[in-house]
Amino acid sequence: MRSVKPFASQQMLRIIYFSYFHSIMSYGLIFWGHSPHSVRVFRLQKRIIRIMTGSRSWDSCRTWFICLKILPLPSLYIFLLLWFVIKNKDLFTTNTEIHKFDTRQRNNLHLPSVSLKKFQTAVFYMGIKIYNSLPLHIKEESCNINKFLTLLKNFLSENSFYSLGDFYDFCKSK
Repeated sequence: MRSVKPFASQQMLRIIYFSYFHSIMSYGLIFWGHSPHSVRVFRLQKRIIRIMTGSRSWDSCRTWFICLKILPLPSLYIFLLLWFVIKNKDLFTTNTEIHKFDTRQRNNLHLPSVSLKKFQTAVFYMGIKIYNSLPLHIKEESCNINKFLTLLKNFLSENSFYSLGDFYDFCKSK
């Protein structure tokens, strides 16, 4: 990226980013995105963004992610997990299928009670947990996959979450 930067426009650098780095980074992300090793990949992603924008190493990349319309690794992990959940909605049960009580969480997906950490960080469990934390206006569009994914991508792009904790905190405050 450093060698191409002097000769390429910002748009061309963005295309190079998506063709070389993003395609490799996002491969199988729903399986390894919650591992401790994902922090190293996220740092590498921020280094590439800094090279693309000419920022210094101590500058924050959050505004650059928003300007370039690139999802940070944790936000991309959220997006891909929710894409999996929506595409395979028939694998999941809602709370109304479990009980007939009319509660506020009746349309949420049922979160199974498990004690194994390995299962709690797996795709199925994390997908349910993140889906249930989404803002209501996005969850309401889950029947229309294209509109749901568009709303979700806009939501994640505008907020540029750096961790799952940031995502949960933001969704709790709304």
